[in-house]
Amino acid sequence: MSTSDPGSTSGEPLRRRKRKDYSLLVLAAGIFLFGAVAAATYYVLRPVTLRVAVGPAGSDDEKLIKALAQAFTHEGSPVRLAPIVTEGTTESIALLAASKADMAVARGDLDLPASATSVAILRKNVVVLWAPSGLPAKGSRKPPAPKIKELGDLAGHRVGVIGRTQANVTLLRVILTESGVNPDKVAVTQFGTSQLAELARDPAIDAFMAVGPLASKITTEAIAVTAKARGEPKFLPIDVSDAIAQKHPLYESEEIPGSVFSSSPARPEDKVDTVSVNHLIIAPKSLSDTTVGTFVRQLFAIRGELAKEVPGAAKIEKPDTDKDAALPAHQGAAAYIDGTERTFLEKYSDYIWGVILLLSGLGSAGVWLRHYLNRNEREKITLHRDNLLTMISKVRQAESEEELTAMQGEVDGILGEALDCYDDGGIEEGDLSAIGLVLEQFHHAVADRRFAMGAAAPDLPRMRAL
Repeated sequence: MSTSDPGSTSGEPLRRRKRKDYSLLVLAAGIFLFGAVAAATYYVLRPVTLRVAVGPAGSDDEKLIKALAQAFTHEGSPVRLAPIVTEGTTESIALLAASKADMAVARGDLDLPASATSVAILRKNVVVLWAPSGLPAKGSRKPPAPKIKELGDLAGHRVGVIGRTQANVTLLRVILTESGVNPDKVAVTQFGTSQLAELARDPAIDAFMAVGPLASKITTEAIAVTAKARGEPKFLPIDVSDAIAQKHPLYESEEIPGSVFSSSPARPEDKVDTVSVNHLIIAPKSLSDTTVGTFVRQLFAIRGELAKEVPGAAKIEKPDTDKDAALPAHQGAAAYIDGTERTFLEKYSDYIWGVILLLSGLGSAGVWLRHYLNRNEREKITLHRDNLLTMISKVRQAESEEELTAMQGEVDGILGEALDCYDDGGIEEGDLSAIGLVLEQFHHAVADRRFAMGAAAPDLPRMRAL
């Protein structure tokens, strides 16, 4: 029984060629699997770029976000930033609401999207209210007394508010209402941040209001120019700051330290009660918890070093993670801050075990399929084994050397086919051992028959069971 392929031009056995093709197929599958794993790893570990809407151009916010973006890129951080410069916070919020930005820089008391959450507090914007004391009369050494000494005196007067945003006017009305002053009896005129000189010269303005960080150059300059044009400032305390914070959670009670705007003369002379509103980075709830958590970790890891370049970075704070906070923290940020971040295995253990079980199932299915597809091979080998047992009986009845030689040739073919089936995985080692045992008995029978026939038995080695 020949195992060669008569139609092969190279003379290579067909089974051997099939085994080569199978090996190449396994190699190709391995390369494909390796490529798939490499691609998946790259996809998971590739840097994530977040679009951050911030404005206006040239503002401290824009400088801070751009400095963060450069620092993250320089450090090779897994989360990168792509600043989108806008005309102001209103446009930044609109881009976030339209999903054209992943995060935005905005004040907490603006009209934020319902899905907005807090990622990090960049600074606290404090309210500074002051009234001019008036310039002293020529030759008089007595300092003039200010017309407005407290918030209650603002009724019937006009307040100059620095900044065009409606949020400042809304905040002023809240302060007046809680202080017992009808806000409709207080006139308001808004000035741009570039109109401080005009603000100071306007005689219709009886008091001034600025909202910004304590280190704001705009607030400090506004106090200085109004002091020069209208006399030393009388800072108006917001005595009901605690009540405002209780009724309006977006605002917080704060204190303005003495001499924070000037040490000589001291402005203010002593601490002043006021309210503040957070200026922060916001993101929608739908933004990946892992991405936000990684961003917050990077932010606070680099904050100290960044403060050398951008002093405002030192004011960055963690958001309030209380569930009843007016603006809740993003889940990713809260997990990092509260120390409840899950490890890689904790996050993906279900998927990992699922893949393992799937592979195990596929392996079992593959073994069963292989066993099923090779059933013909096993049946053939069983038939050959039975034929060998029959041939042993025929050997004992052989009458000539030619019959024995012919049967040995047929047995050699059976052995070759059995070895091919073993190499192809069609039969197991136990099946091959059984064939070997029968072959050994066959060769013993041939030797015994030759001896019985009086022929010189060839010096054949005894075959061991395979």
